[in-house]
Formats: sequence, structure tokens, C-alpha cells
Amino acid sequence: MDRAALADFLRRRREALQPEDVALPPGVRRRTRGLRREEVASLAVMSTDYYTRLEQRRGPQPSKHMLASLARALRLTGDERDYLYRVCGHDAPASLSASPHVAPALLRVLDRLDDTPALILTELGETLVQNAMAVALFGDASRHTGPARSAIYRWFTDPAERSVYPEADRDRQSRAQVANLRAAHGLRGPRSQAGELVRVLGAASEEFAALWARHEVAQRFEDHKTLLHPEVGPIELDCQALFTEDQSQTLLVLTAPPRSPGYEKLQLLAVLGLDRFTEAER
Repeated sequence: MDRAALADFLRRRREALQPEDVALPPGVRRRTRGLRREEVASLAVMSTDYYTRLEQRRGPQPSKHMLASLARALRLTGDERDYLYRVCGHDAPASLSASPHVAPALLRVLDRLDDTPALILTELGETLVQNAMAVALFGDASRHTGPARSAIYRWFTDPAERSVYPEADRDRQSRAQVANLRAAHGLRGPRSQAGELVRVLGAASEEFAALWARHEVAQRFEDHKTLLHPEVGPIELDCQALFTEDQSQTLLVLTAPPRSPGYEKLQLLAVLGLDRFTEAER
């Protein structure tokens, strides 16, 4: 671990960002160039003391999980993220796998969406980041670990996962989940994380195995769906997807036409907040 290189890199990347770059209010009388240390720490979900020690060349070696959070907080490019890993003594994440590093271009768009549900997913359906409205609608995806981080995996192994969709729409959703995984598998190959997910689901779910045998391939760019929320009831929403160039990540935005019942229910959901949406209620 090169502590001096890490400290200088973190400081310069922090100073290069402005509050509006990360959806923070500018505040008044900012004497610090760029972001403050406590702002970076908050964005990376770590203590200010821990981050400060890294910039002062006296911190411990960060874990890969911590580096992924730092890369996201500092809006690093792929090359910058790889450099961060290497100066900390870690191998850079493999490029042909579902990466926890959020594409900066998608994150900039997500930062500006606070009045409608939006989330960034990997090609395996893993939620990398979601705004407050998406948490209120779907629940906090960060609670999932292991294979269950993938919404595709949960769809075929956890019956509760399907409760968000009307029963009449569940068969279509099953086919869409498999068709999306087939597209990722074709792009990444059988030795990728997509290939591993196929093997795990093939052994765990007869339904998945039967649908996989159909060889349906698709990536949904837009959709109209009805979602069932435990407090506000069914919500009709339009779903739009924005992909990165390599198709490894997707920004999913759910909206409803102004003055429509779906729009009014989203407004109500925003007022209800997150506290009353518990895992038990799902």
C-alpha cells in the first residue's frame, strides 16, 4: 500500500469535485476547495476520522468494499478506480464481471432525480445505488448479501419477491428476468458471474431451468407495469432504462404522467417516507 500516493490522490480528487457534482447543496462561505472531508466520508458511508486518516497517510489498508464506496463517492472513472485499488495494494476488479463500481455518467443523472424512483443495476439485477423514492417503493436492496443481491436470483428462490407484481403479470416477469440474464450470459460468457448465476439457478429452480431452455434473449429498454405497494396499493408506472456503453449497468427510472393516479400515489409515497416500509411488510 502506497500511503503517500493514496493520500495525494484522494485529496486531489476531493478538491476537483463541487457540491453540485454530487447533489449536495453549495452552502455558504465555503473556505475549502472542492468537497469537505466530512462530505466525502458521508457519501462513502464511513467515519470522517477514518477518511481523514487516509488523507493524512496514517490510515489502515482499506478493504475492497471500502474502496468501492470511495470510488463511488468521488465519482471516479474506471481507470481512476483501478488506480485507487492498486495504490492500496489490491488487484483492480475484473472488467468482464458485474462490477460494484457505479458508472459516473449514470450516477450524475441519478443524483438529479429526487422526485421519482430511480436505481442503478448491474446486468445481473444487483442494485448498486438507489434513491430514497426507490427505497420507499422497493425496500432497501443493500440488506441482501451473496447470490441474493441479484434480483434475478431472488425472483426464482424467494416467493416474497414476487409480491410486488400482480399475479397475472408474474409469468411475463419470469420470462423477462431469464431473457435479460441470457443477454448478459451471451455477452460475458459461461465463465463469468452471469454463467455462475445460471448454474446456481439451474440447480435451485425448475421454473428457471425450463425458461432457460427456451433461449429467449432480450434487454428491456422501456416497459409499463403495475407494482403493488403494501401501503398505497397498486401503482401504474412507466419504466425507462438507460444503459452504459458496455451494457453492464442500467439506470432504471420509474415515472407516471402528471395528475395521473400513479403520479398521485408516488407523491403520497414520498410523504410517507421510508420508516413505515419494513421488510416484514413486504
